[in-house]
Amino acid sequence: MTMKAWQLLRPADALAAPLRLAEVPEPEPGPGEIRLRVRACGVCLTDVHVAEGDLVAPAYPVTPGHQVVGIVEAVGPGVEGIRPGERRGAYWLHRACGHCEACRRGDENLCPHARFTGLHAPGGFAQAMAVPAAYTVPIPPGYDDATAAPLLCAGVIGYRALRLSGLQPGERLALFGFGASAHLVLQVARHQGCQVVVFTRSPAHRELARQLGAVWAGGAEVLAQEEPAGPVPPACDRAILFAPAGELVPLALRAVRPGGTVVINAVHMTDIPSFPYRLLHGERALRTVAHVTRRDAEEFMAVAASVPLQVAVQRYPFEQANQALAAVKESRVRGAAVLVLGEPAGR
Repeated sequence: MTMKAWQLLRPADALAAPLRLAEVPEPEPGPGEIRLRVRACGVCLTDVHVAEGDLVAPAYPVTPGHQVVGIVEAVGPGVEGIRPGERRGAYWLHRACGHCEACRRGDENLCPHARFTGLHAPGGFAQAMAVPAAYTVPIPPGYDDATAAPLLCAGVIGYRALRLSGLQPGERLALFGFGASAHLVLQVARHQGCQVVVFTRSPAHRELARQLGAVWAGGAEVLAQEEPAGPVPPACDRAILFAPAGELVPLALRAVRPGGTVVINAVHMTDIPSFPYRLLHGERALRTVAHVTRRDAEEFMAVAASVPLQVAVQRYPFEQANQALAAVKESRVRGAAVLVLGEPAGR
């Protein structure tokens, strides 16, 4: 049996239609694996970084895609508790070794032998994929295939960033960049009783942020102005950077109070410029997020099941993978871009 899959033959500009549609063998699940018949797969900046070679695959061609919603179609030897017909999701972490120091202390995201979906292993820009069963999660009811897909990366990585920020109920959170992940984090923070301030260049993204409950939305340049011409955002306790722009780090440090935390949520980022020590002084903390763990995925799916998240998606037919990739690179997506295969399911 064969299937269709989008392949990256070599790194290239995401605006130059770098993916090629190919006919490839349908994967057979090995020991501990399941085969998912893909129903939807999100497209995010990480896929752009893969396409452009910022993240280098160990071998080409590679099939991107790591926000995968599918129906279990076949179960490999040794898999227990999962049956054909279930709806499950696969995410960025494809597998970890389980034996190294990082894995033993619960930091499997930092495992030096970790493999990632859509980079080291074929991803969800395909009609089917094989994935270790232990690295999948059930999809909460109430979300159709397309709206569930962003939960598996934008939601999970955003949840990890929120957790690492140390945000407490009643605090104020700043978000820099407002795409697929940030619009979900805003809602989780609001559910925790927190106020949210959003910094983004896009008027459409500012509008969406206000609709979802942001107390302020505007451009980050106001933080660099000695005498701002317009409204000034309130001071924040924590900040999360989603935009992969190093020049925003000093501005984020300006945005948080002494003792506050700035979390950089980017798998690839431009260089951070030098900045005066006073921006970091006052026991401010600066940390990064590196990938996700199974714990993050399982906990966030429980959050998604209990909090009715409004997932803004822009659907693309499977045949338009290159168009979706270009739209993500140019920030033309309101919410999350999702490739859709087959009929919606899940509501």
